[in-house]
Amino acid sequence: MRSYHKHVLMCTGPRCTEGGLQAESLFQKLGKAIDSRPGLTVKRTRSHCFAVCKDGPIMVVYPEGVWYRCADEAVLERIVEEHLQNGQELSGHVIHRLGVGDV
Repeated sequence: MRSYHKHVLMCTGPRCTEGGLQAESLFQKLGKAIDSRPGLTVKRTRSHCFAVCKDGPIMVVYPEGVWYRCADEAVLERIVEEHLQNGQELSGHVIHRLGVGDV
């Protein structure tokens, strides 16, 4: 396993999108977005339901413990660029923070 500084867990359904198809597609796009940035050391892991399906798909970034509602590819790209690459949270898409609760 390669070294990494952040770990992203992403729900791939099946309840947040019909049959999990959109969620799985976003997970695959997340991998491509990470791999297209050579200096980015992020591990991604597919997960099942985080029990907040109405806001899904959900992406959780550690070590920060920030939970995002990742509704489409545009939001996913912004999370990768702004949070994973540049260290800036997308506050408008955060639904939960570790140690704080729902926001």
